[in-house]
Amino acid sequence: MNKQELEKIKQQALEDHIPIIMDDTLEVVAKILQEVKPIRILEIGTAVGYSAICFSEYLKEDGRIDTIEREEERAKQARENIKKVEVEKKIQIYEGDAVEILPTLQESYDVIFIDAAKGKYPFFLEQALRMSHQGTVIIADNVLYKGYVMSDYNKHKQRTAVRNLREYIANITNDTNLETEILEVGDGLAISKVN
Repeated sequence: MNKQELEKIKQQALEDHIPIIMDDTLEVVAKILQEVKPIRILEIGTAVGYSAICFSEYLKEDGRIDTIEREEERAKQARENIKKVEVEKKIQIYEGDAVEILPTLQESYDVIFIDAAKGKYPFFLEQALRMSHQGTVIIADNVLYKGYVMSDYNKHKQRTAVRNLREYIANITNDTNLETEILEVGDGLAISKVN
């Protein structure tokens, strides 16, 4: 992996205000990946490919990441970035809406990373559980959403996102098949392990 190129990709994303995984969040996820040693990772929300590239370092040999991106321009950038860092054999990008793509996937994944439309988290969870096996780790980023989720926030603009993130948290906390912890790292990170 070309670390210099990776650093450039990160700086460019920050300059362009493209949301990428925060350093402290990445640190936590990297620890999980080191423990799990995944063969298959599913990522919902590619953006410019930065997190998928970072995750690819922890794959077992012959491991693969499937990642989904809705925006054509971002997917194109992600493909270029993945090539620059020389990990294109490890990462496959599905272009389109995750809501449409997820039901068509029939794989079983070791790690599933959710970082896409906040309003769709409950649906993403349903799909993630369908593609899980015992020991799968489902990680959702930004679950505290600027602190709105745990406050009595009710402004119209973000209401759906906040309501659905609350539903996501309720679902993972109440599901007896999941062992869940929520960390106040980055913008909130939920880690659920399938029992």
